Amino acid sequence: MNSTKPKIMKLFPYCTIVMLLLAGYSCKQKSVSPNGIESNAYDRHVELSWNPVELADKYEIYVRKEDGDYSKRAEVTDTLYLDFVNDLGKNLGLQYKIEAVLGEESRMIGEVAVETRTMTEEELLDMVQYYTFRYFWEGAEPNSGMARERIHVDGVYPQDDQNIVTAGGTGFGLFALLAGLEREWISPDEGLARFEKIVDFLANADRFHGIWSHWINGETGKVKPFGQDDDGADLVESAFLMQGLLAVREYYKQGNEREKALADKIDVLWKEMQWDWHTQGGQEVLYWHWSPNFGWQKDFAIRGYDECLITYVLAASSPTHAVSEQVYHQGWARGGAIQNESEAFGYSLPLLHNGSPDYGGPLFWAHYSYLGLNPKGLKDRYADYWEHNRNHSLINRQWCMENEAGFKGYGSDLWGLTASYSTIGYSAHRPGNDIGVISPTAALSSIPYTPKESMEVLKNLYYNYGEKTFGRYGFYDALSPEEDWYPKRYLAIDQGPIVAMIENYRSGLGWKLFMQAPEIQEGLKKLGFSISE
Repeated sequence: MNSTKPKIMKLFPYCTIVMLLLAGYSCKQKSVSPNGIESNAYDRHVELSWNPVELADKYEIYVRKEDGDYSKRAEVTDTLYLDFVNDLGKNLGLQYKIEAVLGEESRMIGEVAVETRTMTEEELLDMVQYYTFRYFWEGAEPNSGMARERIHVDGVYPQDDQNIVTAGGTGFGLFALLAGLEREWISPDEGLARFEKIVDFLANADRFHGIWSHWINGETGKVKPFGQDDDGADLVESAFLMQGLLAVREYYKQGNEREKALADKIDVLWKEMQWDWHTQGGQEVLYWHWSPNFGWQKDFAIRGYDECLITYVLAASSPTHAVSEQVYHQGWARGGAIQNESEAFGYSLPLLHNGSPDYGGPLFWAHYSYLGLNPKGLKDRYADYWEHNRNHSLINRQWCMENEAGFKGYGSDLWGLTASYSTIGYSAHRPGNDIGVISPTAALSSIPYTPKESMEVLKNLYYNYGEKTFGRYGFYDALSPEEDWYPKRYLAIDQGPIVAMIENYRSGLGWKLFMQAPEIQEGLKKLGFSISE
């Protein structure tokens, strides 16, 4: 028996295991035909993949219903095709034929039969989580194993950054990989090998007082500057990364010799992070950036409230370079001024959101720090964090439902404003900075707080928008029905929270792992947090 199995059984609630067994369904249950065509049929789409044919210019896909004739469905150059079949009906029996085109000739690859079916909500969640997980598994940068900053389906990268990896996005992706292990989308050996690759790469990548940069060249481990004077340590992105690494450490620390060795390597990286260096010599606040070339020139103090709570929790929890509780209370909490008496649409917002005190900031503020840090029952003198995050999500939703600007598509089944690609490039969308762009990660990553409301968005995006919004790695980063804008692009920092927070909603995996770390428990007590069930 693999040594990780006992931990898995402890982490999964019994009811979740029973539910999955009753469902009798897995996203990995692909049918493979004798000709090598892999197929998987879902509710409204069919996925086909096949081996490349040497010298093929393109591939033609044909489909027919039972007792019907073949009709041409698509021409593609890729060897993976998602066919959205809303136009053909529901609960279909379909036959596909794939041909390779080589100049003026065609060569039959093969045929495969599939059946689409009505899916339960649990199956839909499994599908979305699995597809999004693939961003971090299949889409990872191969040398480092880390998460690419972005993936553009068209292969066009204006900044030539297809091999640039992201510290924070990788941290989020670690939770996705753990979910993939638990749901058996990858084997224990595959998962362990990937984690080893990532950790070994990080140990040799550029660090500054133990802190990584925001972007790293995945081929070399060298810094890719995020900005002109941002070419060194990024404390916040490194906190997102270590949040994930500590969850991985906890997952493996009681395992076999090889697994314990991985956990020990993570422990070394954790202990080498000099959080206290980022107080600029003992000030009662943490600073976001430090550069070997520009020093403290950016001078960006991290003060709440925004996405950065986890930075202070980790800094206070460090076994080697901890900061005092006063750094949290005077810096992050602004000496108590972080408290807010705002209310919107009948929902209180107990923390003062930077730049958006009335309606709250972009929704990623309710996600990034909480992939491992469990907000359920988490309270301190400033807020009840579950209530705060739920209300933040509901305010964001209600803003979209009120839709004073009259943007097309907005409603109870299409809401969610957060930072993402945008019709104007990249924007931190939020109430008050709303230009008609919805980011799927906003509602989907809020599913622990708003399960029914988030599921309504998931269903709408899949059933009604289909191929415009869903691809190889799950839902694309953003959409705007108002502008008829549906870019086929992904960002790691938006895909990661979807997998992690769906898993937290389903099993609490990320929360259980991170919160069981002894240093985190002590750090939270030190800062005055209480945790109740």
